[in-house]
Amino acid sequence: MFDSLSGRLRDAANALTGKGRLTESNIKDTLRQVRLALLEADVALPVVKTFIERIRERAVGEEVSKSLTPGQALVKIIHAELVTILGGETVPLDLKAQPPVVVLLAGLQGAGKTTTAAKLAKKLIEREKKKVMLVSVDVHRPAAILQLKTLAEEIGAMHCASEASEKPTKIVDRALDEAKRGHADVLIVDTAGRLHVDGEMMQEVVAVHDRAGPRETLFVVDSMAGQDAVNAATAFNEALPLTGVVLTKADGDAKGGVALSVREITGKPIRYMGVGEKIDALETFHPDRMASRILGMGDVLSLVEEIETKVEKDKAEKLARKLKKGRGFDLSDLKDQLEQMSNMGGLGAMLEKLPLPGNVNPAALKDPNNEKQIRRQIAVINSMTPGERRFPKTINGSRKKRIAAGAGLTIQDVNRLLKQHTQMERMMKKVSKGGMKNLLRGLPGGNIPPGFRR
Repeated sequence: MFDSLSGRLRDAANALTGKGRLTESNIKDTLRQVRLALLEADVALPVVKTFIERIRERAVGEEVSKSLTPGQALVKIIHAELVTILGGETVPLDLKAQPPVVVLLAGLQGAGKTTTAAKLAKKLIEREKKKVMLVSVDVHRPAAILQLKTLAEEIGAMHCASEASEKPTKIVDRALDEAKRGHADVLIVDTAGRLHVDGEMMQEVVAVHDRAGPRETLFVVDSMAGQDAVNAATAFNEALPLTGVVLTKADGDAKGGVALSVREITGKPIRYMGVGEKIDALETFHPDRMASRILGMGDVLSLVEEIETKVEKDKAEKLARKLKKGRGFDLSDLKDQLEQMSNMGGLGAMLEKLPLPGNVNPAALKDPNNEKQIRRQIAVINSMTPGERRFPKTINGSRKKRIAAGAGLTIQDVNRLLKQHTQMERMMKKVSKGGMKNLLRGLPGGNIPPGFRR
């Protein structure tokens, strides 16, 4: 998401190279490029007009300090306005009420409400230590009811059963009663969606809302829906007292305009962002960090937080102890690293959060085959004996042939894995000597993020 917009904004800022200060004449063409970039990214026209005018007011006459070029000065102004348009600050869910606190999810069909309900429940269970119950009132789509039940079992959440023959309001009444008797802290209600906004759907979701009395009413929207998402957001915002927005499918080929438009049009904060199909792929939305990502500055803080929550600490500590004792980084260790990278969304998801040089296009680095490649590498290691994993140098030609056949791959695949292991072994030796700070200093930008100096 935002790859195209990021590139266009960087190009616009670079066009000011050689200027001594920002004036109305020398930023005219630049702002026109910014305007076109935003429109191409599906940002709503009223939002674009307001955004450009704010930048013009702040930029004209702006003195360029000795440490900044005119392009950098403009980027700083755009960053500040992006933070404002995205909400200014992170707004957590308000769960300070008599339990069960009700969170209601609304939106069009296909936006990802059911999956989001489960992702949010998992996040609340693991991060907030809440006891969560899930209930579906989507009586028009029995598969959604079954899907939510399956997901609830997978994440360890409570579930209130419902049937397609029931009235949604009756289901809500029973769910509230079961949540109270089960001492649930939070009740998440997954409502029905339609392919488009219509009166019948709105009447139903309003009735469910009135009966449930939610503390939080979240509008779930597909990041790739473009202008349709803006129209739906307007309709839902008029029908319901929305308290926030959840963006889904942000890892797909989304232009990013929905994030900028929906927040400005509804006036409601974006709370979360779905970044993958996995049940833990839900990120808290930070406007300042997202603004940095849009402008290609990276988001190392979110990457560090993700590492801290998704990396298995016992395995990491075991590896650290092993390296400190001078023992080698073997192929079993590499397998653990590959599996944990896969859990974090693969290489592409990590690259999105790293600050990259201005001449590097992030989209070019995010190969969709990376996840497939990781699975192949794990298959190669699984095809080895414990001895071969521990002592990779013993793997000769005949062993490579056997390993390749066992994994259903080629000898070249085995050779690539062994080469990657050698490279990672060297890197791990550096990390064992200097710790995580040493590794972060080697990232593009070379800075340790605030709050991570330990």
